[in-house]
Amino acid sequence: MDRPTKPIRLDQSGADSDHDDDRRGGGDSGFTANEPGSRKTGRRQSRLGERLSSVGDRLSRSSARVSLSAMNISTMKRSWLPPLIHLAYNPLTMAGLFLVNATAVFWLFVLPVATQEGARHPYLLIVFFGILPIAFLVGLCAIPLGITRHYRRTTRNGVQVREFEPLGWDNREFRRMAFFIVGATCCNVLVGGYLSQHTVHYMDSPDFCSTTCHSMSPQYVAYQDSPHRNIDCVECHIGSGRRAYARAKLNGLWQVAANLFELYPKPIPTPLENLRPAREICESCHWPRSFSGVQVRVLDHFAQDSANTHTKTVIVLRIGGGPVTIGIHGAHLASGELLEFVAADRRKEILWVRHTDSTGTVTEYHTEQWDPGAHTVQEVRTMDCLDCHTRPSHRFKTATRAIDEALALGEINADLPWIRKYGLSVLRAGYADAAREIPESLANHYRADHPGLHETLGDVIVQAGEDLVAIHSRNVFPTMGIGWGTYPDHSGHTDSPGCFRCHGSGLSNAEGKSISADCSLCHVVLAMRESEPEILAQLGIEP
Repeated sequence: MDRPTKPIRLDQSGADSDHDDDRRGGGDSGFTANEPGSRKTGRRQSRLGERLSSVGDRLSRSSARVSLSAMNISTMKRSWLPPLIHLAYNPLTMAGLFLVNATAVFWLFVLPVATQEGARHPYLLIVFFGILPIAFLVGLCAIPLGITRHYRRTTRNGVQVREFEPLGWDNREFRRMAFFIVGATCCNVLVGGYLSQHTVHYMDSPDFCSTTCHSMSPQYVAYQDSPHRNIDCVECHIGSGRRAYARAKLNGLWQVAANLFELYPKPIPTPLENLRPAREICESCHWPRSFSGVQVRVLDHFAQDSANTHTKTVIVLRIGGGPVTIGIHGAHLASGELLEFVAADRRKEILWVRHTDSTGTVTEYHTEQWDPGAHTVQEVRTMDCLDCHTRPSHRFKTATRAIDEALALGEINADLPWIRKYGLSVLRAGYADAAREIPESLANHYRADHPGLHETLGDVIVQAGEDLVAIHSRNVFPTMGIGWGTYPDHSGHTDSPGCFRCHGSGLSNAEGKSISADCSLCHVVLAMRESEPEILAQLGIEP
């Protein structure tokens, strides 16, 4: 509470002249001050007293306003700071001062990282060039707004203004303001220093990208189960360099608005049209000259019988690449080889292909319905990694592949009779409440068809139901419109058209020759659905 202050006095001559006018006004009304003993005179004196009191009150309020507007001219001549500090001591102005102080301190902590590693921390630059300046301007606007409101509230209430003390430690308001600024600065240095360092790392983390900023929970779940789970999202989706940052942030402005107002499609369509060229992304780690040699792959299959019969297919993939022009990568990505195409239905259907080999020979293939005039040059796409490896970090499995892999890895007990058949059935059922209905439906299958198994293996069936729920929750997201097969993986041809979009798809050149669909171009089958492939023992893969 402010201590009592000395009121500002009005000019005596001015007051006297005003009172003289009032006396003359009273005389004009017939009032005689020396008339004794008259009741009429008493009433007139009473009315005159009320009138003088009213005039005095108005004069006092008017004088207070004049005094506050002038800020005590004699004092203002000495200093304008004391009244300013007085008016600044209000909640809104103090909040503005705190916000300006906090943003300035935070800006100083972030400045070294933003100037040296801005391109590597693109989301940090949003804070540095977007959020902090806006917060700083809001704080600056709050300071004069609070002073203005305080001034108007004071004059409206007719509060008498005091003579302000000069600045110094004897001035209590000055001491309060000084302690507030020093305390706010210390607090912001401690808190801002801690938060700024953690913000730098958090804003570039997958947790921020997938759960805080973007509605990408399904993609995040798939990412956690991918070979790239230890690589930050920005490394592939934004990349390095100022140009990549600028392009990503312009697209990010729309993403922010889309997330705030839920304007994004469900499911989010792929492939992404504005993604950086895949060869710039993938080849920063996967050096093309290392794409050579062969790879042995074992594919597990389980039959829908009581024993869940387990068989294996063994194939050798001809990877190729590097200086070798044969094999998968060799034929598509070898030096001097260029493949261009025009696609429809989000690259699920290929309409036209142009192949330029290392000698410069150009061959074009197209469908019978191909109309060159209906497509522009902008639609011609140069083939890259993501045209086959469509889901390198966000792979959603088909129900068949998901349950076969779970049985092979022991995530589901393969000794439980009929689990392959019933498990696949409940996974594909499309329940509204999968977490509850999948275990119940699985138990009902066993209860109806094999009551003896339900009685003796009840606990195993319950556990299998929970395992199926886990598989379902990793691949199906109804709220985002994602079901089995929504996002196909074209690196093969068992779960999607994949290779057959071009090979053996009806594309032919001017001579009527089609793109070869010979299986041996890409792989060699060593065993096909055998229970115990002998080749695995010969290779030392299995005993």
